[in-house]
Amino acid sequence: MASMFQKASNFLGDKDTKKQDEEGESLTTVLETAEQRGSLTILVSDITELMRKVLTDAFDPNETGAEEDQITILSHDSDEKPSVEKPGDSKRGEDTQKILEKQKNDLAKREKEVSEASMVALKGSALEFFDDWRDSVILRVGEVVNSRETAKNQSKKAKPDRTKSEDKPVLEGLETEEQDDLISSALLKLYPPVETALRNLAKEKRILVLHSILLLLLSLEHYNAHSRTLLLYLTTSLGLSVTVLSEDEKKVARGLLTAAEKMSADEETKKKAKENAKSRRWKMGVAGVAGAALIGITGGLAAPLLASGIGTVLGGIGLGATATAGYLGALAGSGVLVGSLFGAYGARMTSKAMEKYTRDVEDFAFVPIPKPGESESDAHRLRVAIGISGWLGEKEDVVKPWRCISPFQDTFALRFELEALMKLGNALTSLVTSAAWSYAKKEIIKRTVLAALTAGLWPLALVKASHLIDNPWTVANQRAQKAGEVLADALINKAQGERPVTLIGYSLGAKVIYVCLQQLAERKAFGLIENVVLLGAPTPCNTSNWRRIRSVVTGRVVNAYSTKDYALAFLYRGSNIQFGVAGLNPVLNVKGVENVDVGDLVKGHTLYRHATAPILQRIGFEDIDVQEISHEEEKLAEQEKKEEEQRKAAEQDANQANESGKQDAGDEEAHRMEQEVAQKNKSN
Repeated sequence: MASMFQKASNFLGDKDTKKQDEEGESLTTVLETAEQRGSLTILVSDITELMRKVLTDAFDPNETGAEEDQITILSHDSDEKPSVEKPGDSKRGEDTQKILEKQKNDLAKREKEVSEASMVALKGSALEFFDDWRDSVILRVGEVVNSRETAKNQSKKAKPDRTKSEDKPVLEGLETEEQDDLISSALLKLYPPVETALRNLAKEKRILVLHSILLLLLSLEHYNAHSRTLLLYLTTSLGLSVTVLSEDEKKVARGLLTAAEKMSADEETKKKAKENAKSRRWKMGVAGVAGAALIGITGGLAAPLLASGIGTVLGGIGLGATATAGYLGALAGSGVLVGSLFGAYGARMTSKAMEKYTRDVEDFAFVPIPKPGESESDAHRLRVAIGISGWLGEKEDVVKPWRCISPFQDTFALRFELEALMKLGNALTSLVTSAAWSYAKKEIIKRTVLAALTAGLWPLALVKASHLIDNPWTVANQRAQKAGEVLADALINKAQGERPVTLIGYSLGAKVIYVCLQQLAERKAFGLIENVVLLGAPTPCNTSNWRRIRSVVTGRVVNAYSTKDYALAFLYRGSNIQFGVAGLNPVLNVKGVENVDVGDLVKGHTLYRHATAPILQRIGFEDIDVQEISHEEEKLAEQEKKEEEQRKAAEQDANQANESGKQDAGDEEAHRMEQEVAQKNKSN
């Protein structure tokens, strides 16, 4: 990567004809003609127009998402075996009429839904926030490469034209591996390239353009989720790999923090900064952001010094220190702003608010996941990822599943209600390895999981043992609701600083995310969330709630479900399933929600723990540590094998009990499970 950026530095023209003074390179020298500079502002305008359409599509009743999802839900809706006989003309006509009638009724429901006052208000607020952001971006880019007035005029003519080439676009960057190809394919589909003449520039120049826009976006004194999504569109449109963007973000983060550290005031000021940082530090554990001690809570820091620091770190990319300082704007002159960007001052929450949170949710904390070989100050990034485990086999499971997230993000695990999640994990693992569960699976597997859920077809032995799982599930489910509300509050109060957040969670961790996003929508908090991935979510599929989710997420909304997750179906058996269960079937009729059937990986709810990394790989998740994938795949296979062996052993014991003439074999196994769960809880 360093060599590629070095080339970007070396392309700077003939040294005999161009003197490399302190100005160095800038957008106006890289884009040599007015036409090229105009192409950049037009490209930015076109991309933001596409982004706006993605937002409006979420509220369009005629936009129904992927067609394959409709087919999937139809295939799982009924318990009837498909007829091998060819239907006659009259039968085909009746079926067609039924389908058309259903489509008409569904459309009417969606039209009514999006016309409700609350939905109209949400759409209006989301578009207002987006338009304000878009205007600030276009004007900022325009004033650097053209003029503010020119930028305004060009933005009004935005007509995005996606690349028409029949060949698959190639994204240039580092030497790629198989996972990089998966990521590129996913990003090209999600952020399709916009046609632009800038694609014909030398690769080194395109890298410099991307880097310059990143700095200009940071000059707005935030790096919100819309800004990050814009850069992803820009990356594919310029024909660059996302790794180029990720590496640049990493270098810029390090440069900003290093420069700010060098500009810290005298020792007395730094001492006071440390004291302030300590007093403001989150009781909930957000101390991982290096606090104000690193930055120095001082104002009026010398811009030239900061620019020099950034220039030193980013010198290999080719921009001069003066251009760097100019593009960063006020950020280049204030350690306070740099600290705010990285969340150095926590969420600026009062002690009273802290008391309320810790009263509502026990053990609520953001646990930083360290990056091997990097110091605390070097480990910070321009983006944040938060992983949330939904049940625990051991306390370390709070953190372990999220080590698969690559070091391109500041990664945290959300810890909450340890005792409740441990009890749930103990009950779950005992349930799915019991003889009663083995019998239940054999019965349910004859029909679809949703049909079994609807009919309430659960064996008596399993129902007798149900209290073992129902109680811890109910408690943990309620705590997850509270944790989601607290998480939303923390994000709104900028615990993460001014950086985009990616949320990933399985089981009740996905429930926490679902609740959090509903809260963000209700409070009109936009631009905070870049991506969300919900795995085996015990939440409804009703379209109104998922439209709200889509409105507060600028990037990907992924619902990973398994039609073979009988444990989730059993846990949900007492709930209202009118709208379906997101962890069991796709979310329909909301444009922008990606549904992924992971039934081949997840044949039971307890397998999500080790299936997380393989699922992220499958969806082309941008930030995945490839080395962790094979490790988690091995663990997943081991867990599946172990559970199957335990079920067979339990089944053999139950058969022997039945053969010996015991009439209460089911009660005996329920008692055995109760003892097993009690022992596990005691050992915790």
